[in-house]
Amino acid sequence: MQFTIHHKDSGSKARTGTVTTDHGQIKTPVFMPVGTAGTVKAIHNKDLSEQVNARIILGNTYHLYLRPGTEILRKAGGLHKFNSWNKPILTDSGGYQVYSLAHRRKLREEGVVFQSHIDGSRHTFSPEIVMDIQRIIGGDIIMAFDECTPYPCDLDYAENSMHLTHRWLKRCCEHFDNTPDLYGYSQTLFPIVQGSTYPELRKQSAEFVASCNREGNAIGGLSVGEPAEMMYEMTELVCGILPQDKPRYLMGVGTPANILESIALGVDMFDCVMPTRNARNGMLFTSEGIINMRNRKWIDDFSPIDPDNHTFVDTMYNKAYLRHLYTSNEMLGPMIGTMHNLGFYLWLVDEAAKHIENNTFADWKNQMVPRVSRRL
Repeated sequence: MQFTIHHKDSGSKARTGTVTTDHGQIKTPVFMPVGTAGTVKAIHNKDLSEQVNARIILGNTYHLYLRPGTEILRKAGGLHKFNSWNKPILTDSGGYQVYSLAHRRKLREEGVVFQSHIDGSRHTFSPEIVMDIQRIIGGDIIMAFDECTPYPCDLDYAENSMHLTHRWLKRCCEHFDNTPDLYGYSQTLFPIVQGSTYPELRKQSAEFVASCNREGNAIGGLSVGEPAEMMYEMTELVCGILPQDKPRYLMGVGTPANILESIALGVDMFDCVMPTRNARNGMLFTSEGIINMRNRKWIDDFSPIDPDNHTFVDTMYNKAYLRHLYTSNEMLGPMIGTMHNLGFYLWLVDEAAKHIENNTFADWKNQMVPRVSRRL
């Protein structure tokens, strides 16, 4: 994998670039739609690629390991062939899912023993096992196995967890470097910075991750309930330490405002379930603000979902019709909403890139953040 920086904004730390993988190029800043179980819910791959213009999607190790399982994925030739997605894929290590299953898992030095949320069966994830699973899934970018600390947590817990993540990272790197790519294309390992909301731990973790000298780096353990300003503080601190010439991935973030503020701090890559999950519930993001499509106020509003027309759905469908679909529980409603929300997120990062290239990003960001955050 290679990363090329094209331009740096003069009024912030934002930058544009290109991540090059064997499955294609990823223009940054980029938002990565989440396909937890091998599919981005409620949208066809063709629309995801051509209408939404997604450059890369995510698959999740925990969920894909349980269903369909590594045997099926290996027989298929990896996730790309299994789900017919021919662009890059990033695989999450499953660390966040293990974190969210606190009542179903036991954390040990060796790894994590957990119970499946599907049938209660017991399984073990270790750094080595997770590297093997991600090799089999076939992600172009795979994530190190880490522990995601909850918020809030005390300093001792956060420090012990960080050191455990670092020890696991060493094992991930050693095992990854001693195992081959399975399907004839190269895979890249990203370490993850942890440390909760403690600046001294974040600094220590970022320095350790930087010392591992991988092709890209991630920032984890944020957007787990802490105030937004605290998230930005930790992100800015970490971005100041991680190598400038490598992509930075802020995991699980977030709202349109979160993404714009984090781009300004030097983040290149984002993912979040928010645009797809909220679309299924009728909450749509637009350049003018956030819309609850079930509200009665849209019952006779025949204007486009978003006046900026980010995807073809915005020119085809009006608010009144989409509200009708949602209130009638027609499955087409969430499908249109999903395409719109993902199209908006990709439009937003592409607009950010244009303003970075023109050295107007900082002013544009300051205008957009309050607009995209308001409820309509």
